[in-house]
Amino acid sequence: MKRHVPGPWSNPQVYLLPNLMTAGNLACGFSAVVAIFNGMRDAGGGAREFHIAIFLILGACLFDALDGRIARLKGQESMFGREFDSLADIVSFGIAPALLVMDMVLKSFDDRLGWTIAFVYLLCGAMRLARFNCLAQAVAEGKSETSSRDFVGFPIPAAAGLIASLTLFMLWLNEGDKNVGQWKYLLVIIMPLLSFMMLSEFTYPSFKAMNWRAKRSLVWLFVAILVLVCAVNFVEFVPLLIFLAYLVYGLVRPWVSREWRREIEDVVEEIGEEIGEELVEAEAAEPLVAEEARELLDEAGEAV
Repeated sequence: MKRHVPGPWSNPQVYLLPNLMTAGNLACGFSAVVAIFNGMRDAGGGAREFHIAIFLILGACLFDALDGRIARLKGQESMFGREFDSLADIVSFGIAPALLVMDMVLKSFDDRLGWTIAFVYLLCGAMRLARFNCLAQAVAEGKSETSSRDFVGFPIPAAAGLIASLTLFMLWLNEGDKNVGQWKYLLVIIMPLLSFMMLSEFTYPSFKAMNWRAKRSLVWLFVAILVLVCAVNFVEFVPLLIFLAYLVYGLVRPWVSREWRREIEDVVEEIGEEIGEELVEAEAAEPLVAEEARELLDEAGEAV
């Protein structure tokens, strides 16, 4: 009998706090799928369930933004964390948005067309995550010259955030009516576009250099708080503007001068650092996430 030789996966490094964030991401994604199915069964329209699903997808974006930052902040990056994050992402940012759009919009078209558009989005998202893991491993082994600070292709969390925020905006314009009228054609266009962008060669800043322990001026603190307050109080359209700006920036980035690019991305990083400090403290992150996860799951549970 061949003797088992322990490999790197025999005893993977599993860090509690970053993986707790990833588990929160997965919980939001699963709860969003449950809420969408409840909305499908609701004879009254299911608009409330779809609102819950949208907020859960946006909540998953928040957890996804936190897990990598906390891992880098505490020096707890690992192969296990990267793979776990990708598996959670395919549920929260692949399956959930595809089901959301397929039931709300695409089912009013030909069934085969709706299924194809939703599946192509899911397929491109899965391939985008697989390519990201391959590139990350190549960079870690020194086999790639691609900057680890850049994403190749539009990130799937941003794609899901754009779909969710756009759907929320359309529901708001139609006063909560699940039938979003002529706006549905916009989602039919945006889904294939996002599918293409995820597999494209356009590069997007990852803002991995954020350091939440850095000291910043009161001006950036004020701007960060203002952005956060606007995103919460005007959730119907401010998150949509943020995700749209990120999408467009990647398209025009190759034609932006290096000086302008550095200045724009440095400003966004500084704002992001301040927002990160508002959202999480390294020592108090665990109870904050646990409480937020409970609130999201309680809302989803009410729809069951």
